[in-house]
Amino acid sequence: MATILNIDTSTSVCSVALTMDGNVIDRREDYNGRNHASLLSGYIEDMLAAAKKHEVALDAIAVSMGPGSYTGLRIGLSEAKGLAYAMNLPLIGVDTLQTMTVAVMFSDFFDENVLFAPMIDARRMEVYTAVHDFALENVLSPRPLILDEDSYREQLDCGPVIFFGDGSDKARPLLEKHPNANFITEIHPVAANMMALSERAYHKSEFIDLAYSVPNYLKDFQAIKPKKLF
Repeated sequence: MATILNIDTSTSVCSVALTMDGNVIDRREDYNGRNHASLLSGYIEDMLAAAKKHEVALDAIAVSMGPGSYTGLRIGLSEAKGLAYAMNLPLIGVDTLQTMTVAVMFSDFFDENVLFAPMIDARRMEVYTAVHDFALENVLSPRPLILDEDSYREQLDCGPVIFFGDGSDKARPLLEKHPNANFITEIHPVAANMMALSERAYHKSEFIDLAYSVPNYLKDFQAIKPKKLF
C-alpha cells in the first residue's frame, strides 16, 4: 500500500492529487493559466486535509520533473522538496512525457504495435517530445524537436503513431497526411495521471535526492528580449 501526494506544474495546468493503491482520493486542477505560485500551496493544504479526513498517512511525495515550463517546474519541485523534507518523506520524480502517455494508454484500447508520441509546446515550431511503446520504453528518447514534415518519419513508416499534447496542434498540419498519423486532443499532464508511475517508483524505492535533484529541462533556459514600447 502507498499513499502519495502527486504534484504537476510542468505546463500551464496546476494540479495535485492524493492517490492510494490505484485510487484517486482527492484532486485539484486549474486550467486557467500559469497560476502555480498562487495556487499550489493551497492545493497541497487541501490534499493534506483530505489525507487527515480519510485517516491515512502519506508515504511519499511525487513531482513532475519535466520537460515543460522552466518556471512551473521550479515551483513544483521547490514545493515538493520542502514538503518531503518537513514531513521526512521520500521524494519521487516522474517524467512528464510518460505521465501523458499513461493517460492516453488507459483511455482507450490500442493495438500493442501502436506508438505514443507526447508533445509539449516549446514555442515557435519546437516541442518537447519522445516516442514510447506499450512498455513505456523509449523508441525515441526525450528531446527538444523542431518540427517539419519529416519529423517522426521513421516511426510513422513502421506503423501507427498516436500524437497528443498541446504541441500536437502545430504538428498536425505537417504530419496528418501520413496514413499512420493519429491525433488525440485535450491531453494535458495532470497529477492524477502520475499515479501509476509514482506508485511503481515507490514500490521499487526509486527516489530522488532532496538536495541535488533538478528538473529535466532538456535544453538551457533562453530569456526573451522584451519588446520596445516606443
